[in-house]
Amino acid sequence: MEWYEVNLFGKSDTHKHNTQRILKSDVLAFIGQYPIVELAAPQLSEVLERIQNRSIETAHRALSICTSIFHYAIRKQYCEKDITIGLKKTLKKRDKGHFAAITEPFKLGELLRTIDAYSGSFVVKSALQLAPLMFVRPSELCAMQWQQINLETKEWRYFVSKTKVNHIVPLSEQAILLLSELKQVTGHNQYCFVFSNANKPITPTTLTCAIRYLGYESNIHTTHGFRATARTLLDEVLGFRPDFIEHQLAHSVRDPNGRAYNRTSHLAERHKMMQVWADYLDSLKNGAVIIPFDKTDVFVTT
Repeated sequence: MEWYEVNLFGKSDTHKHNTQRILKSDVLAFIGQYPIVELAAPQLSEVLERIQNRSIETAHRALSICTSIFHYAIRKQYCEKDITIGLKKTLKKRDKGHFAAITEPFKLGELLRTIDAYSGSFVVKSALQLAPLMFVRPSELCAMQWQQINLETKEWRYFVSKTKVNHIVPLSEQAILLLSELKQVTGHNQYCFVFSNANKPITPTTLTCAIRYLGYESNIHTTHGFRATARTLLDEVLGFRPDFIEHQLAHSVRDPNGRAYNRTSHLAERHKMMQVWADYLDSLKNGAVIIPFDKTDVFVTT
């Protein structure tokens, strides 16, 4: 707990809560009764294996926390060696090529209601609420600037560094409302998502920690996963054209002649799609049952 107070000073409440949860529930609950000088690698390895059976990502995070604690303990002369050395090789590798995503409508509705009930920072909550509406990359969302947003034309225009293209995100009425409320808090800053005592935007890690805080581990859903969620449901449930969806995801899309579409391609249709998508998310939050209907319309029953 001394390590916790020293090393997490100044960190976000979400990060502190998430770290404390792992430390107390997954680590100290099993080996907290031992003096640190008496702990051996096999004991910690057993703890990590228990965590890994539930979540590989959480096991790696727990090991990272323990390593930091031992480094602190050595500096303070509470112990002489770091027993975590070599334990990373005993853990299964994280799946870095896939971002978990909820694509089942009922479960998505639960997630959206959970986000709306988030009790942490208003800025972080706003980012979480906008993430499924816009389904952009987390790094792009966090770097959003007020000068890029036109609330009258209902558009967010920015440069995508990953794909080196200019991109337009049509803003639904729901997104406009969230941004208008957020602007009252951070509108005097360059970036949309900043904490009151900082001059730089929040990071994707902040959103990751917030999702974990809400109870969704990385093998269930990620902030980046909202892109896969939208891609799947816009196609399979709402019946929008795949090229509209791919273009809105800022992926490389070409016409029948092999020419790349520019950022204004099908903009009117994409405006309509983003509003239908936002209305669809609202219906899921309200508990509606959505039935796919001939790839062009949506039939909603309550």
